[in-house]
Amino acid sequence: MSSKAFEPAKLGNLTLTNHFVMAPMTRSRALGNMPNELMAEYYRQRATAGLIITEGTSPSADGLGYARIPGLFNQEHVTNWQRITETVHHHGGHIFVQLMHAGRVFHHLNLPEGAEGIAPSAVPAQGQMWTDQQQMQDQPAPRALRADELARVRDEFVHSAKLALEAGFDGVELHGANGYLLEQFLNPASNQRTDEYGGSVQNRARFVLEVTRAVAEAIGTERTGIRLSPWGVFNDQPNYPEIDATYAYLAEELQKIGVVYLHLVDHQSMGAPAVPAEIVPVIREKFTNTLILSGGYTTVAQVDAALAGNADLVAIGRPFISNPDLVERLEKGLPLAESDQATYYAPGPNGFADGYTDYPTADGQPAGTFSATYEA
Repeated sequence: MSSKAFEPAKLGNLTLTNHFVMAPMTRSRALGNMPNELMAEYYRQRATAGLIITEGTSPSADGLGYARIPGLFNQEHVTNWQRITETVHHHGGHIFVQLMHAGRVFHHLNLPEGAEGIAPSAVPAQGQMWTDQQQMQDQPAPRALRADELARVRDEFVHSAKLALEAGFDGVELHGANGYLLEQFLNPASNQRTDEYGGSVQNRARFVLEVTRAVAEAIGTERTGIRLSPWGVFNDQPNYPEIDATYAYLAEELQKIGVVYLHLVDHQSMGAPAVPAEIVPVIREKFTNTLILSGGYTTVAQVDAALAGNADLVAIGRPFISNPDLVERLEKGLPLAESDQATYYAPGPNGFADGYTDYPTADGQPAGTFSATYEA
């Protein structure tokens, strides 16, 4: 029985080889916050996905909240990312960079000199953060952004988006999910402002829409997507009464802007509250461009069901970590390998390639050509 999942798919002006999207996943291999050859090999191995969305990549020094996440805000970043986009394109794939400003999710030890944790309000995210220098540390309070600073932060996203095209990316995904800076504006627990960027649903959505509009105007709507996580609770973002109204409003406004896709993530499979069944059809009705659904998909039957429903594309995360040939395995009905959670964000005994580029293909052959002893 044929499956729509393996047929070519349209995304704006792009023709993707299939309907599978490799979801963005932080892997913390960018030593010195710099993209590198090991990362190029990782993405090359997974280029059979119809679309790859990279790990969260900061548009500014202030956004580098985690240890070893990459940046995209200077020419050295551009040069190093070019190696990655070239190898993905050479192997027939397409790739968007996810622009993720961590905002209040940070520790000073993870930031470059002169950078600071900033957020809508000076409300710390509860919980601890890994630092390579002192291991787990409590997350400190961020500095609240002044109203006259928001244009600068918006322009950092725009500058990074322009650099993304220079680096060869097919487009950018703005990370408005998972409790990072853009979502911090949406949620009243992290946004306690009393100016035009706080209070009502429309005010709390204002900065997200301003950033999205500015990026779309700078690089084109067909190259601009955004990720949202209604009912997600990652990074101390509790649920609130206006969630459904917030995301219905965002969907309507994002359609007016004309972004090429809206990427909705449902974290129920990772322990978050279930997204109410009625919210996705509401968003689907208001947003008629490409809708990507993400959250716990592991079988072709699940993907086909989503494609027969509200989804235009389906994003898969963790199975891509341990199955570089995931698309082929799903197409042939081959078993999926389990991933090693100990190496999601950290090196193994042999270095950073462990649990990253050393997973074999289904036939037991090495997927990669890069040395497993890679060290920076």
